[in-house]
Amino acid sequence: MTGLWVAIIVTAVGCYLLKVAGLSVPQRVLAHPLAAEVAALIPVALLAALVAVQVLGDGPSLTVDARVLGLGAAVVLLLLRAPFLLVVFGAAAVAALARLAG
Repeated sequence: MTGLWVAIIVTAVGCYLLKVAGLSVPQRVLAHPLAAEVAALIPVALLAALVAVQVLGDGPSLTVDARVLGLGAAVVLLLLRAPFLLVVFGAAAVAALARLAG
């Protein structure tokens, strides 16, 4: 068995144990208002972190380029309550134009 398979098996077992740990949390802890608020905010924080990494990350360094303009356009379109497809295509168009110009 290679080291890669050991890593895969250890990761699989760890993921299973993490899932079992989540299912074994007592109901009184899950029903607490603070736990409900934290659980509601975790997906937003994770998505924001993913967007920040994808927009500003360039390997081990931070980069400000056309993607930031695309993200800004998406934020403006979201604030204007534009349809989702318009937000996606608008952000892509702004980023493409910024790359074309620069």
